[in-house]
Amino acid sequence: MADERSTEQQPDWSSYRGVMIVVEQRRGVAKKVSWQLLGEGRKLADKLETSLLALVIGDNVGHLATEAIQYGADRVYVCEAPELLDYRTRPYSDICLNVFEQIKPEIVLYGATATGRDLAGAIATHLPTGLTADCTELDVEPHPSRLLMASRPAFSEKMMATILCKQYKPQMATARAGVFQAASRDLSRTGEIVKLPVTKDYSATAAQVVDFIAESSSVNLEEAEIIVAGGRGLGGPEAFALLKELADALGGEVGATRAAVDAGWIGHEHQIGQTGHTVRPKLYFAIGISGAVQHTVGMQSSDVIVSVNKDPDAPIFQISHYAIAGDLFQVVPAITSEIRKRRGTYATMMESAAGRGV
Repeated sequence: MADERSTEQQPDWSSYRGVMIVVEQRRGVAKKVSWQLLGEGRKLADKLETSLLALVIGDNVGHLATEAIQYGADRVYVCEAPELLDYRTRPYSDICLNVFEQIKPEIVLYGATATGRDLAGAIATHLPTGLTADCTELDVEPHPSRLLMASRPAFSEKMMATILCKQYKPQMATARAGVFQAASRDLSRTGEIVKLPVTKDYSATAAQVVDFIAESSSVNLEEAEIIVAGGRGLGGPEAFALLKELADALGGEVGATRAAVDAGWIGHEHQIGQTGHTVRPKLYFAIGISGAVQHTVGMQSSDVIVSVNKDPDAPIFQISHYAIAGDLFQVVPAITSEIRKRRGTYATMMESAAGRGV
């Protein structure tokens, strides 16, 4: 009898199917985290033997639906209206709630960005379901449970917690940018694009976007293709000037470990690691960084890692593609000088070729 009662109390979620990625965009340009989530969502959907869905909200964003398919989506839902040009919490969350009610995805994923966190949190307050924030690992249990296993750092980043939402759908999570690998873009891939009408007038919503203001010195580590990061081995804030020179020569950004940030040598917006940004650049310089796990989990997926450390046994060397055991105050300026020299030679060659009409 106890088993029968338990069965009767268990909700029937059979009508909920599909893994949905909410594509984040600004003025028609998608955030990289959206394509990264599509790459991971593809794996989850395949395990569950279901469709990978995407939701695009904005104005004149139909091209992003095509891109989403090229990055792995099977079906993309598009909601367009002039008043949806810029993100605002109420219109976007209202549309998401309506779409979820119609489509009934079993899993919904958002980027753990300022916009993604705001949107997911607003939706979670209206839906009878949970939200796991700032995930760094995602997996699923296949049939019959079909549970999303959303993992994130916990207990002051000392361990990982895996969170399940057993009683409600959709299962929702935000995931850090730079953690997952986007699939290669396949321009020949085809899928279904479904345009959903926007029936409400959101032009009178109280919150209005007046303008976007960004400081020229703002840091965007999650989008950077080249990062030059420094740690405790720099010895003080002055040494970050050397890193800035190298980053400028390469066209990259400056990053830092938590130790350097906590010491007040550089701002928190530069921090990389479990309590900072998770990055996946094409080239990562680790300067004066020992290689503590709290930092390496935030950058170990970089395509190429170059480390400079005076300690030949530094743990960072174990995950580096190129390791330089030496004095960073000699090595870094030498690298910067050589890069500038080669860039200057290349520029001269191009000018000469242009002059000859080549």
